[in-house]
Amino acid sequence: MEQTLIIDSIESYNNYFGFETQHPLVAVVDLRKAKPESFPMEAAYDYMVYALFLKQTYCGDITYGRQPYDYQEGTVTSFAPGQVVHVKRMPHFEPNARGLLFHPDLIRGTSLGKGIGQYSFFDYSSREALHLSDDEKKIFTDCLNKIEMELGRPIDQHSKPLICRNIELLLDYCMRFYDRQFITRREANHDVLTRFENELNTYFRGNRAEREGLPSVKYFAERCFLSPNYFGDLVKKETGRSPQEFIQGKIIDLAKDFLAGTDKSVTEIAYSLGFQYPQHFNRYFKRGVGMTPMEYRRTGAEA
Repeated sequence: MEQTLIIDSIESYNNYFGFETQHPLVAVVDLRKAKPESFPMEAAYDYMVYALFLKQTYCGDITYGRQPYDYQEGTVTSFAPGQVVHVKRMPHFEPNARGLLFHPDLIRGTSLGKGIGQYSFFDYSSREALHLSDDEKKIFTDCLNKIEMELGRPIDQHSKPLICRNIELLLDYCMRFYDRQFITRREANHDVLTRFENELNTYFRGNRAEREGLPSVKYFAERCFLSPNYFGDLVKKETGRSPQEFIQGKIIDLAKDFLAGTDKSVTEIAYSLGFQYPQHFNRYFKRGVGMTPMEYRRTGAEA
């Protein structure tokens, strides 16, 4: 039976695994030193803190939502408050991972707190773990060591800014490593782009848009079995355009085709493309093209 572990504080995590709490809001942990009985065969970890783990061995199946993490030796998995992660471990496994956990309260009012949203990998899910090279592992470990060294000192007025800056440095390195991974996985990324284009074309065939409305980035991310954040970053890095820009471009192109090649009214075109109100379509088209649908149609007729 699956056990649920609620990780709502650094102390609660340390209590589960038998670690000493050096700081109430942040911890660097080595799972090789955890109590052996701390690892249930199957468990759901309900995170209310941020966490990153560098896993040096395969421990079993890790899933977030419905999809499995694509991880192996030398993989970083990251979790954000509000995520529930399911782990089904292998029998007789020996844990070998180092990790960082920090509570949102640690970074409130800091530059890291204001910029935490840019680290989109915290919201990545399926097939999206970070695979490190040997040199990248050393950098990741060195960042953990610096944070751990600071935690070993008595807490003073410099502790929080130094810890937060070192956490920010680690997260910046993870962003760089993900950028590298997007490049080295270009073939797989191309498959995602192809599927996105096919799904986008399929959505506007028939009357699906009219029935279900304008498609969202989340819809296409799910069709590609990816989280919206990872999907968005992948498309942006591969093409220079966001998925939303792709969707908008497709809608504008279809609207132009309807206006120039059919006798459909602007209202009919708006509904067929998924707009709930023709006025919304008029504003959308003018923002993208620089003229209203009727002005575009008249321009085409005069040409």
